[in-house]
Parts: sequence; C-alpha cells; structure tokens
Amino acid sequence: MMHEILHSDQDKGDGSLKYILSGDGAGDLFIINENTGDIQATKRLDREEKPVYILRAQAVNRKTGRPVEPESEFIIKIHDINDNEPMFTKDVYNASIPEMSDVGTFVVQVTATDADDPTYGNSAKVVYSILQGQPYFSVESETGIIKTALLNMDRENREQYQVVIQAKDMGGQMGGLSGTTTVNITLTDVNDNPPRFPQSTYQFRAPESMPLDSPVGRIKANDADMDENAEIEYSITEGDGYDMFGITTDKDTQEGIITVKKALDFENKNLYILKVEAANTHVDPRFLYLGPFKDSATVRIQVEDVDEPPVFSRPAYIMEVKEDVPINSVIGTVTAQDPDAPRNPVKYSVDRHTDMDRVFNINSGNGSIFTSKPLDRETLLWHNITVIAAEINNPKQSSRVPVFIKVLDVNDNAPEFAMFYETFVCENAKAEQLIQTLSAVDKDDSYNGHQFSFSLAPEAASSSNFTLQDNRDNTAGIFTRKTRYNRHEASTYFLPVVISDNDYPIQSSTETVTIRVCACDHRGKMLSCNAEALVHPTGLSTGALIAILLCIIILLVTVVLFAALRRQRKKEPLIISKEDIRDNIVSYNDEGGGEEDTQAFDIGTLRNPEAIDDNKLRRDIVPETLFIPRRTATARDNTDVRDFINQRLKENDTDPTAPPYDSLATYAYEGNGSVAESLSSLESVTTDGDQDYDYLSDWGPRFKKLADMYGSMDSDKDS
Repeated sequence: MMHEILHSDQDKGDGSLKYILSGDGAGDLFIINENTGDIQATKRLDREEKPVYILRAQAVNRKTGRPVEPESEFIIKIHDINDNEPMFTKDVYNASIPEMSDVGTFVVQVTATDADDPTYGNSAKVVYSILQGQPYFSVESETGIIKTALLNMDRENREQYQVVIQAKDMGGQMGGLSGTTTVNITLTDVNDNPPRFPQSTYQFRAPESMPLDSPVGRIKANDADMDENAEIEYSITEGDGYDMFGITTDKDTQEGIITVKKALDFENKNLYILKVEAANTHVDPRFLYLGPFKDSATVRIQVEDVDEPPVFSRPAYIMEVKEDVPINSVIGTVTAQDPDAPRNPVKYSVDRHTDMDRVFNINSGNGSIFTSKPLDRETLLWHNITVIAAEINNPKQSSRVPVFIKVLDVNDNAPEFAMFYETFVCENAKAEQLIQTLSAVDKDDSYNGHQFSFSLAPEAASSSNFTLQDNRDNTAGIFTRKTRYNRHEASTYFLPVVISDNDYPIQSSTETVTIRVCACDHRGKMLSCNAEALVHPTGLSTGALIAILLCIIILLVTVVLFAALRRQRKKEPLIISKEDIRDNIVSYNDEGGGEEDTQAFDIGTLRNPEAIDDNKLRRDIVPETLFIPRRTATARDNTDVRDFINQRLKENDTDPTAPPYDSLATYAYEGNGSVAESLSSLESVTTDGDQDYDYLSDWGPRFKKLADMYGSMDSDKDS
C-alpha cells in the first residue's frame, strides 16, 4: 500500500488550509486527506496495466478557496515485481519432419512471452526446457528451437510424438514462474523400405479354354511405406511362359494381376514356370545403401485340360470350280480334328442357313465338298458357305469355318445384241448408205476381252436388200444394197444377223433387226411410215400408257361427281332468308299439270270435304314439311266453291289453335284477283307478249326469291 504526505509551508496546523489532489487516478485510485495532506492508494497497483501516474496537488484557503501557493506536480512510478508467468503464443504446436532425419534436424520453434518488466531484474528473462519427449527431441534453452536428438527415427516403428516444453522466468532460477505448451510431432514417410513378397513361390491353375486377357491370379509384395513410396510395378523377368502370360499392377491394391496373352493348349504344354519381380517406382537415392528396392518370386501355372471343339486346319478355305462341272463333283476338302488327347472322331456338315438352295453338300466322314445342283457363274459368282465340324461322341463340341467357293467361267452363253434394234430406211435412200450400227454383249467372262464377229444369216446373205459390214471392233453396220425402196411393195424387212464369239467352244446366236420403209424429206428426216406405229426406244412403255389411261378415267369420274353435287345444291327452297323465321310454306317444287292432272290434286275434294282422309298425302311428290290436319265443320252439298273458301278463311282467322305466326293456307281457288294481279304462271303462256316482273323487286325481301327467278328468266330470253 503506497503512503505519501503532502505538506505546505503555509500550514500552521489550525485547519485553515485544505489539500486538493488531481491527475491520473485522483479520487479513484489515489485519495488525499484534505486536512493533513496524506496521499494513499485505494487498491493494488499493476505495472503491467499502467507503469506511471502523474498527479497534481495544491493547498487552498478553506474559507475563500483561494490557493495559498502554486500547484505542485509529482510522478508516481510503479516498480515491477515477478507476478506474471511466461505465456506461449500457441497452446498446441503441430510439426512434422521426415523419418530417418539426422540428429539436430530443425523441427519447430516455440515462443513464450513474459509481461513483467524486462529492464528490471530477471522477471522477464525466459528459459526453455523439455519436460517430455526425450531422448527423441531437444530444445534450445534461449531460442525455443526444437531439434531431433535421436538418429534414424523410423516412421514404421513410431509415427506420432508428443513433446512438452516449459518456459520459466527469472532465468530459470528457483522461485521463477513457468508455463508449458504441447508440441505434436509427426514423422512423414520416406521410401526406406523395399517391397517384399511374403512367400517365394505361388501356384495357380488355368483351364486351357481361358480367353485371352483373362486373369489367372493375383500376387502382392508388401511395402511398409505409404502413398507413392509404396507404389510397385510388377514384371515377368524370365521363365518358359515369358511370352504366354503378362502381368499388370492394380493401382488401388498394388497387386500384380497375371493374365493370359496367348491361347493355352494342355496337349502342347501343361505347366509354366515364371519369375515375377516387384520393384518400387519411386526410389530415394539416400537409402540405396539399405539394399535393392525390389524383390522376386516364382509363379507356377498349371494348365488344366478341357474338352475342346474340333480345330480346322485353316481359319478359312477358298475353292474354285468350273460352272459346267457335273453334279456330285468334288470341289475341295476341309479338315478338322479333336485337339484333346482322346482324338475323338469328327463329323462334318454344311450350315444350311448359308446354303439355302442346297447347291453343295459335304461328306460327313472325310470333309469333301461336292456339288448337288448345277452351277451358273452368270447367276452367282461366289458361294459363301459355312462348314460345321462336331465331335461324334459330344455333338455340342463343334466349330465352324467359312468356305468361299468361286465359280469359274465357261463359254456357255452366246453373244446377243446390246439392245433391241428397230430402225428405218428412207424410200429415197441411196445404195451403200449406213442406216444402223450394231453392237453385242456376252454374259460370259473373257480374260483377253470379247471379240465378236457379225454376218448375215445364210438364207438372207444373197437375197437381202441390205448388206452387213463387220467393223472388227465388236460392232457392225447395216448398209442399203439398192437405191430406192417402196413402202407400198414392202413396208417392213426382217434382217437376220449371226453373232459369234472367239472363245472355246464357239457360241453364236441369230438376232433379228427390224427395218421399216418410211417416207423422208431430202435431208433424210423421216416423215411417215406405214399405218403401224414405229416404236422408238424413247417411246412410252405399256405400263406407262396404262397408268395415264387410269389417271384420265379417275379425272372424268371426279368431274361427273362434282357436277352432280353442284346440281343437287341448286335445289333450294323458295324462301331462303334467315332473317324471318315466321313463314312456314310447304314447298313441293312442282308446278302441276293443270286440270288434266288428276294425280296432283283432286278438285272433287273441294266439293266433298267429307272425303278428306286425315293421313292422306299427295301421291306424286314428297312434301318437305308435314302438317297435322285440322278438323273443320262439314259444308253443305250445294255449297259453292267460293262459299267454301270463305268459310275456311273464317275458320282459320278464328281458330285458337292456329300458329302464332304467319302461315299460308292454300284452298286451290284463286278468287276475284288482287291489286297486284295474278302471280300464277299458268296464264302467262296464253299471252303473246313478254311479261315485265321488275315490280317484284319493290315488294320487299319476302318476294326477293320470285324477283330473282323471274328476273333471270327475262335476262335469259334477252340473251
């Protein structure tokens, strides 16, 4: 506890003066006795918080408050004591070093700080020491640097180390304060361990039917290292199966996978001995003194026998046969045998899916292929069939081989015209005039090229009106023999031409050239021939003519149907206005036949209304709308037609069941006439002059149809 006394020379001890304190911490951390001037600290002072305080004190008259002397300033310095222990910058340190490092290899540096005054005594002087981690590591006392202290620390033996470091002040002397920290040290891997096979010999079994690249087995060499330092590459260094097997590395498991490179054959060799080597891919030269970083082992592979299908002597067979060979002629032989030790007998057959026409057959015992049908090179040059060889004791064991049979050509086809020749000769043709050039083709094959000869048939050579000249280039020309021709004497000539080849045996054919006699102009252009049409190569075929004829018939039927539909659409009711739906007119579309027509209407019904049948309709036409007849009172026998109609008119006007819209009641009686005169067309035939119906257009929309009908009649008459 700090205690200071402030005293003024003016203080006589009578209490007339009062002491006042101001500055850092005045009234809080420091207080003053206003009567005596004693200054005291109210709490413990910490140098690490504030090492210096500046205070000001003054004596004043208690009554007047006026200072009796100038203000005094004084500085309070806090002296340090060792009250803070060293503190490390981290609670836990993590570090790593490679395994097998030399002694004194730097690991990590730790740092501790002391809050005490480093300029006052040894309170802030820190010294480092190791509490845990010996004899593997050491620490420099002044710098805090941790180093290795043991040679050849091996990660494979121990990977993690925990070191405890102490920092102590007062220079490490007794009574100093201390702090500790933990350092976790990990040894990283280096390639200091070579791969090692756990056993010197491995044995595997492989069936001889194993496909190529199939795995036979796996081997693995152990490596105590990790990651890339443990990567291994396997190889076959020697052995009698060096070229029969291969080995690859599984990157995930670091195993060596032995695979088949060539087909195995138990009958040929049933045991293979290999030497396999495993070597690290990343070798550290610093540790080569530990020995070679590779190891080897022996692998024995036993080939197992399986029942194999027969094996053909060739992968494919090619045979040739002339197209004129007789049926059942042998064209070649295929051979297959059972590769297994028992050498089971083999049976041959032809896959009929490859020889649907059964052109060939095979001897099931010796494999000889022979023909069963005639051959024709011009129809099919190559026959590709498949032969099956199966064991007799086990037919499921079978194999196939393709056989390609080429049919060789024989001169068995005569040459013929390259096209159908039909030409013409002009009546005014001159002698020795070329009218047609002929060419020929031959279906047979010729190694040296075809050579055709042309000549007229013997029966036409002397009597023909034309001559034939062989051009010696597989063409020939037809020439006129005389000057003029008359189509009325002979309109058509048929010229037989003999075409021969030069192969053996010689083949020839007789072809006919049709020559028509036609009228031509002076330039030789054809004008006309006989009545029979001259068919040119560019003419239409029969199929094309039939197609054109069918199109014309379909077009005519379409036009007729269209005209019929148009005529049917013209039959419309008299009134077609959609605006007025009240009118209900029964239209029969029939003008009637006058008084002579007894079928259309019976005038006697007007005289005898009782004869009306409720369900009787007109017999000659079908009405568009049916009305339910209404019963009316019976008229007297002597009733006049006019009275009858008036009676019916009155009944309709007073009928409560009449429809609430305009309707037309027909009584077959015209009456005395109307102001509009008669609209009937019956009287119009008795007049000599033409009627003018233009006034119908003035009667409104209800008579528009009549105006259009009769107006059109007038226009027709004018036209």
